[in-house]
Order: sequence, then C-alpha cells, then structure tokens
Amino acid sequence: MSPTLHKPHGDPSFKNKFISEPHTVGVVTVPFSGGQPKGGVDAGPIELLRFGILDQIKGLGYKVDFSDGVDQYSSLKPKSDPDVGKMKKPRFVSSACEKVKGQVEGHCKQGSLALTLGGDHSIAMGTISGSAAKYGDQLRVIWVDAHADINTPESTESGNLHGCPLSFITGIAKNVAPFEWLTPCLKPEHLVYIGLRDVDAGEKKILREHGIRAYSMHEVDKYGISKVVEMALEYLSPSNDNPIHLSFDVDALDPSVAPSTGTPVRGGLTFREGHYICEAIHETGCLVAMDLVEVNPLLGDQTNLYQTVTVGCSLVRCALGETLL
Repeated sequence: MSPTLHKPHGDPSFKNKFISEPHTVGVVTVPFSGGQPKGGVDAGPIELLRFGILDQIKGLGYKVDFSDGVDQYSSLKPKSDPDVGKMKKPRFVSSACEKVKGQVEGHCKQGSLALTLGGDHSIAMGTISGSAAKYGDQLRVIWVDAHADINTPESTESGNLHGCPLSFITGIAKNVAPFEWLTPCLKPEHLVYIGLRDVDAGEKKILREHGIRAYSMHEVDKYGISKVVEMALEYLSPSNDNPIHLSFDVDALDPSVAPSTGTPVRGGLTFREGHYICEAIHETGCLVAMDLVEVNPLLGDQTNLYQTVTVGCSLVRCALGETLL
C-alpha cells in the first residue's frame, strides 16, 4: 500500500502560549530499540516519515525543523553492555537517551515544539529531560499508555528499560548507574496517566506510595474520555498556564486500532478516544513537546502496518491542531 497524504485543516488563528512565532515543530527521529527485546521498533520513525508525516505537519501551517535527518543510534551501541542488576542494555539506553535529551532541549530552547518519533518508550528519559531543561518545574507530563513504565531497577520483572523511564525521571529510582547524566526533573504530582490497563504489582505499589494520579481504562469507561481529560488537565494545571509534554505510546490504543506494536493489550482506547486526548491537549495552547513511540513495522502484516502508522500520523496532526471541521 502506498502512503496516504491528508489535507489537514488547522486553525490559522491558534496561538500556543509557549511556542515562538512562526510556530515551528522540531522533529527528532529516534530509531532505537534497546529498551526492549523485539526488533523492528527502531524502524518506526522511518515508516512515519515514509507515510508523509513531515508534509502533513507543514500542511497545518507549521515550519518544520528536520535538518539532521534520520539519526543513527546503532553507532552508540557499546561492544560490551552487561546487565546492571536486572537492567538490560543499560549503557546503550543511557547513551541514546542522553543524545535525545540534547536534541529535544535544543528545539525547546529555540522556541519550537519538540516532536520525537520513536523508538521504544525508554527514550522518554531523554525527551522529558530535554523539555524540562527548558521549562523546569513548570512542566507537566501526560503519559498515555497501557503500561505505567515506572518500575525501578529493583521492581522490574523483565529488566527491559522501556518499562522504567518514569522512575528515573521522577527520582523514584535512586542513583542509578550508568545514568549519571540524568537528573530527576519531574515531580510525581506533575504527572498524570491516561489509559492504563496492564500495571505490574510493583508499579501499583509505587503509584500508591507516591500518590500519582492515574486514569486507567476503568475510569475511561466510567466517566468517558472527555471527563477524564478534563480531570487530568484540571489536576495538572488548574489555571491552564503550564507547559505540557505529551508522551503517547501507541499501545494505549486497542490492538484493533494499532496492531503493530510490541506489547499490545486488549481493551484499550478507541480510535476516537486516542484522538480526543490529542485534540483536547492542543486546545489548551500549552503543548510544548510530544513523543509518539512503540510503532513496530515488523509486527503484523502490511495492513497492520498501514493501519498503525496512519493512526500515528493522525494522532500527531490532532495534537498540532487538525480539526474535524
């Protein structure tokens, strides 16, 4: 199947409270799979580019800063990377995330909205560190995911670091080598989850102990996605004046919507629920950074790939202002 280009319809009068004029999207591609064991997720950014995501962003009236092209992360892989405790590939993940931090930080400090295309979700150690370098304690994070990704090196069952980034960023994981460059940059009360449905026992304990606000699929079913997003935004920023970093894992969507991903879990967000989240966050005028991660082109057939990648492109467009009318 050939890529489909859309003709999005953004609001030309829209003003972002934090992004400089002219509105620019700084695109960071992170073809990286070291935070988990399945090959293919490193090809996710390539497919998003192939399906025309840059032209779609430009079609919304944004400038695009993509001067570096597709970055090569395989060169960062060390010759030797033994486990540290339970953690797998810790040096590779650390090097990749440190590189991502610098790229996202650069875009944010230039006044651009930083869009990171992954890659597995371990890279959020770098993306959120990068946006926090610009926005500091004012930054708020909305994490849309089937999984909490807040295991510590002690609580993780698999040792895969795509399940741990938030424990590093919040400082719940203490003094972890070889991540000496990473300074905790996000208070637990500045984080909200939407869409959880597969949470490890150790993560449940962490969420309770730290009072982290989480809206699972139970809350989505109970209140509806509009109310859940409203509650999340009211909790994070009652005056709607805080910069927001949206980190969106496509496995938050039900596998019937986004099948080509590494850890699918039944009972997820519908197509419209996922898009509503992005639309509502755009409407705040506070979005400063977005991650779209865990698209894996090697999982499933060409129909699955087409479906997942086009949904990924559509989520980005909605977060940047595409409207239905």
